[in-house]
Amino acid sequence: MALAAEFEASGLSRKAFCTGRGLSVGALDLYRKRARESPSGPRLVAVDIRPATTHQPNRAAAELTVVLANGRRVEVSAGTDMVVLECVVAALERA
Repeated sequence: MALAAEFEASGLSRKAFCTGRGLSVGALDLYRKRARESPSGPRLVAVDIRPATTHQPNRAAAELTVVLANGRRVEVSAGTDMVVLECVVAALERA
């Protein structure tokens, strides 16, 4: 988990790191625990890249769209907060 690695490299106390990012210390501890427990090396998933087929005029264009096996979509726009994205990915991994 990138957040855990960022904390370890920061040299800050847990409280100072979390205050600067709007996180609770408990949330950081959870990220650190998951980073320690995760298997070493990247996990690979199959990716199918297709051009967009529909246009939705009232929505901003997504830079990246992930379609899960159950049909749910995760769309990530340019400028997305990486901490928020990490939380979404962590939640999806738990589901």
